[in-house]
Amino acid sequence: MSKRIPVISQKQVTAFLKPRPRDSHKGQFGTVAIIGGAAGMVGAPLLAARAALKMGAGAVHVGLLASNAPAVDMLQPELMLHNATDLLRSRPLPNPLPQAGEGANVKHAFHSVLAIGCGMGRDLAAHKLLHDALKLEAALVLDADALNILALRPDLCTLLITRKAASVITPHPGEAARLLGRSTEEVQAARPEAAQELAKRLRCAVVLKGADSLCVTRDGAIHVNKTGNPGMSGPGMGDVLTGMIAAFIAQGLDEDQALLLAVHLHGAAGDALAQQLATIGMSATEVTEWARWLLNQWLK
Repeated sequence: MSKRIPVISQKQVTAFLKPRPRDSHKGQFGTVAIIGGAAGMVGAPLLAARAALKMGAGAVHVGLLASNAPAVDMLQPELMLHNATDLLRSRPLPNPLPQAGEGANVKHAFHSVLAIGCGMGRDLAAHKLLHDALKLEAALVLDADALNILALRPDLCTLLITRKAASVITPHPGEAARLLGRSTEEVQAARPEAAQELAKRLRCAVVLKGADSLCVTRDGAIHVNKTGNPGMSGPGMGDVLTGMIAAFIAQGLDEDQALLLAVHLHGAAGDALAQQLATIGMSATEVTEWARWLLNQWLK
């Protein structure tokens, strides 16, 4: 791709931010649900959920697959924890799209967003959860094992393609390669083309993660993000990004705005940490804290 790719700027993404009115209440800032957390991976959806909460979502629910999942997040008790299957059937999310002959006057939550895949695993239960999630009217952010399952299931890809609500996918190069039926090396050798092909094939917004992450909006426009540093190559960073994207959609940004803001802010938070000489050993939890601080500074 010879055409120069525009770089996401702080000025560009801060234009999406609006101050909150004095009489605000949590119901104005949307509901985020995070589905994932199979045995041994409960931390992944909790990291995403904490990030969603600290980016301003009005309510955050977590649906966990592990049979021994905690009932409360002791570090973030504001989160509401559920069994994953129960959460998909409960009030925080819109019901599946009405079938022919069914009534359509169902009350939907304000800006409901579902992020699915963080630490979810790939067993039969995970496949069923993804199938049901793709039928919801809520906006979707798909990460990690949700993408790995999609790569195995053309029928679920069809459900994604035909969705009417917003959809965002967040693959790293390996996940992108599986979705495209290529090698990781081929994806890395032609990152812009791979990112745009994913957006076109799956009809969704895309971030192809990595150094200089590439964001493709629903209309096919591509942007490159220059924030971020090698210290961010640690566990949980992608989970935090997923929660950030979901939170911004929940608060009323469209999927393209939420994607650009979250990706740029996520990298900028890592850069702020690196400036504190904390590059080696940087944690996803610290990135969330710095992202919250930066978000409030940018809003000013």
